Amino acid sequence: MTKPPATIGSSARRQQAERLGHLAEAKAAMLLRLKGYRILARRWKSPAGEIDLIARRASAIAFVEVKARSSADDALASVGPHQRRRIVSAARHWLGANPDAADCDCRFDIVLVTPYQWPQHIANAFAADDQ
Repeated sequence: MTKPPATIGSSARRQQAERLGHLAEAKAAMLLRLKGYRILARRWKSPAGEIDLIARRASAIAFVEVKARSSADDALASVGPHQRRRIVSAARHWLGANPDAADCDCRFDIVLVTPYQWPQHIANAFAADDQ
């Protein structure tokens, strides 16, 4: 049995978006490493959702959302209140599973990935109580 044409197209778009996401996360992880961060987790999943990258530098833990878009403004605008709540909730799950990180300073960062430019790291892009 063959799939309808619309399903085939959407599947190909989904696979392309998945590849783009993996590439953007790899670029973001490389940027963070160059800035002295150690990557603790990639695509960490919890019942609340997924965190793209969890990175540590000194006593700071950054929960990082990576966004790849055609412009930095579009990428930044794509992290809305609903997504922020999901990231904060997932971070709470991670902290609950990693009690050794309880003494660390936690923050929420965004890395914007756009064509033909270095990724842009925005530290403290939002706070847990910003929603």
